[in-house]
Amino acid sequence: MSAAPSTPTPARAVSRGVRRITLDAAGVPLSALLSEPEGTAPRATVLALHGGGMSAGYFDGQAHPEQSLLALGASLGYSVLALDRPGYGSSAARLPEGQTLGEQSAAVRAALADFTSRYATGAGTLLLAHSFGGKLALSIAADPDTPDLLGLDISGLGHRYAVDLAEASGAASRRRFHWGPLSLYPPDTFRASAGVVAPMPRQEAGELAQWPRLFTELAPRVRIPVRLTFAEHEAWWRHGEQDLADLTARLTAAPRVVVDRQPAAGHNISLGWAARSYHLRTLAFLEDCIPDRTRVTAHS
Repeated sequence: MSAAPSTPTPARAVSRGVRRITLDAAGVPLSALLSEPEGTAPRATVLALHGGGMSAGYFDGQAHPEQSLLALGASLGYSVLALDRPGYGSSAARLPEGQTLGEQSAAVRAALADFTSRYATGAGTLLLAHSFGGKLALSIAADPDTPDLLGLDISGLGHRYAVDLAEASGAASRRRFHWGPLSLYPPDTFRASAGVVAPMPRQEAGELAQWPRLFTELAPRVRIPVRLTFAEHEAWWRHGEQDLADLTARLTAAPRVVVDRQPAAGHNISLGWAARSYHLRTLAFLEDCIPDRTRVTAHS
């Protein structure tokens, strides 16, 4: 994992109906991709948080028409907001070293408040996150002052590393751990994903080793339903049955915890052939999290 300062992600193609917006995170501009259902208010909103060394475009894969979460979500009646986390996208120049996890949590909550003040969000917000973005999502969900959260859906994140972080820092190791077998991805993936990849900011990289301790502190404070997905070829995290039992046991305040395994997928699920399957499961989980009274109102 690179610890070099971030630079702005180059412009890249987006799916039909997806547009770029900028949100105010307490004075820091955060760039984002937004898709909304056409001609109707959203049933709910997905706030998507990318992993380390990626950007918001991770959720709008361009290597195959069925990869994009943003396009799929809008077609099924949801708004999807994929945010460039602090230190990425438009904030990279302002935050060349990035931010700590706590600082990112405060910034994203401010950006979400800006978004909800200007856009319809429906029944509330599902936090959908990948890898390092899942650490941020857990931090946000653990804050009792974050309003209108429906649930938390995380892929590519556990609580015990399966690799030595120093050993995994080389380019060859990063490709193996992040991607897995190349047959899991459409042929054009690496060219189409060139604009998605970005350097990991220094402060973010510096906190990697602290995650097992931070998870122990955050997990008991999450009070919304949680879904965790591990790819068949996930290599960063330990996800055997005993590891998962220990992980879920720490989410003591969550009313429901679901653990799924995604077959034929590597760490970067949303850029692989399994993307559509995974995204549909995410939206089904979101539908289960929408309060019953909202379902009645929406169909009355």
